[in-house]
Amino acid sequence: MPSPLQFTYGVTERFLRYVVIDTQSDPASLTCPSTAKQKDLGALLARELRDIGLADAHLDEHGYVYATIPANTEKSVPVICFCSHMDTSPDCSGANVKPQIIHNYQGGDIVLPGDPAQVIRVADNPALTTQIGNDIVTSDGTTLLGADNKAGVAEIMDAAQFLLANPQLKHGPIKILFTPDEEIGRGVDKVDMQKLGAEFGYTIDGESAGHLEDETFSADAATVTITGVSAHPGFAKGKMEHAIKIAARIVERLPRDTCSPETTEGKEGFLHPVGISGSLESATIDFIVRDFADQGLRGKEQLLETIVMDVMRDFPRSTYRFEVKPQYRNMKQVIDRHPAVVDNAIEAIRRAGLQPQRTSIRGGTDGSRLSFMGLPCPNIFAGEHAFHSRTEWVSVQDMQAAVRTIVHLATIWEERA
Repeated sequence: MPSPLQFTYGVTERFLRYVVIDTQSDPASLTCPSTAKQKDLGALLARELRDIGLADAHLDEHGYVYATIPANTEKSVPVICFCSHMDTSPDCSGANVKPQIIHNYQGGDIVLPGDPAQVIRVADNPALTTQIGNDIVTSDGTTLLGADNKAGVAEIMDAAQFLLANPQLKHGPIKILFTPDEEIGRGVDKVDMQKLGAEFGYTIDGESAGHLEDETFSADAATVTITGVSAHPGFAKGKMEHAIKIAARIVERLPRDTCSPETTEGKEGFLHPVGISGSLESATIDFIVRDFADQGLRGKEQLLETIVMDVMRDFPRSTYRFEVKPQYRNMKQVIDRHPAVVDNAIEAIRRAGLQPQRTSIRGGTDGSRLSFMGLPCPNIFAGEHAFHSRTEWVSVQDMQAAVRTIVHLATIWEERA
């Protein structure tokens, strides 16, 4: 049943304020944060947190924002953390975002005014059918919107202010963490876990209202480096073994109907080449490997090396190097050992007036790595859709539902302590 609490919201105004700040991260950068402009939003958030009464709120040198909502109960309650990331994807421009609100959406495709070729189609966004009568926020079609993950940031900020304004709502100590560089896989590289001091966490970075994600891919990166045999092209017969051609033959041998992003769904994993570079003498192929089970990762990596070895038999004077680097692991391996972290979130979603749905992520979140850093951390919906694209959208009502969920979750941990 919907909550009897009388909620007031400023989440939409916050969201509109945050999305116009360009926070795109850069995978080519070696700094942390990868782009200095991410600190522009971080500084604003730290200031707003201090303005609502969180004296310890600050932006650190690495671009992370920390703050604490003090406990207002005599009970001993586990310290929980709410986390969202501030950066937007390098896949699509996040500069000069011009958000618009479509009030009282009545269905149908949405043509974006800045570029009419950009259309949010119901066929591609079936979640729109659940939004009749709601208010839909989009960009003008020339940039992404930034709901991934500024919706989550705005929701945490709004919930924090609501909790502080309603001291009758009892809760334990709550930590707030906003991270840079999540979109390039470095979102928790510089988190100070001791300073954070939380026992359980929640990323607010999911899609449809009511969804709770407690399972992610496990992920590795694999690199194949080929050393060929160089020779003058005018005198190369029987001598040259071309590294680029060897690499091309390896890619050609990958499975066509299975084991790729374009042929898999649900719990199916994949082996995905993401880059190829080289010259006659040396070539490199970079892969990402994804599966929900660690043995599935190993199977795909063995398949790849088997393909490489088979191809290399035709090039007896060339050599290869095969390297695998772990990236993150399925958070479920950790979260299943702490059932309260999921049970409390399910009850919070229910109290927010929604039907809880436990789902899996065909990807990862900051919570994947945080879980293995000692902070069991499932992912709660933020309402974002069509992320990393110019057709990204979020509804006002879904953001408000996320605010309610965060508030209820804080009080449930106190009730059950």
